[in-house]
Amino acid sequence: MSRGLISLIERGRIEEVTIRRLRRAARELDAEYIAVLRWRAGDLDRLMDEGHAALVGRAAAILRADGWEVRIELSYSVYGERGSIDILAWRAPMGLLLVVEVKTEFIALETTLRKHDEKVRLAARIARERLDWNALDTARLLVLPSTSTARRRVERHAAVMDVSYPLRGTSLRHWMASPSGPQAGLLFIDVEQAPTSGRPSISRKRVRCKRAA
Repeated sequence: MSRGLISLIERGRIEEVTIRRLRRAARELDAEYIAVLRWRAGDLDRLMDEGHAALVGRAAAILRADGWEVRIELSYSVYGERGSIDILAWRAPMGLLLVVEVKTEFIALETTLRKHDEKVRLAARIARERLDWNALDTARLLVLPSTSTARRRVERHAAVMDVSYPLRGTSLRHWMASPSGPQAGLLFIDVEQAPTSGRPSISRKRVRCKRAA
């Protein structure tokens, strides 16, 4: 990459740099490029947070109904690795942990797999130190919204997803209800869109042009 291009990035003039080059620069620095869209004074962030919370809540309810003990949003910082486990579930009789990664938008496959692997690797230590759960095995579960977009993206990466999260559908639900050893599964969940009380609704607005005299 040219010195001129690096200079533009360092001076914050990223409007003159393509996204492809920004991502390349991040990779060279062993960093991750993340673009954040701000809309209507944070309404987009609020909607994303509400969608994530709804999906986490639905997944936690399913796990509790299947007999799992559940903890939500466990943050961690271990040897420089930082993050938060969306749901950590526990089956005491078999000493089994389940690390649940919840995504409202499934965009970056590599990032999702890498971060989920990190959480699975650290889960036993986090559970032991924070919750006094002594795990013998650790399973993983990826939760996505049951939308056509999410399903298309999973199908697009089927070669990787079928290996990383082989358990699906009825087989996965049977395992969740009666787990036998660590597994890796993918669960699509329907989340009903309920109105949010006490907050302004977000809707489309039509802009009409004035008619010429």
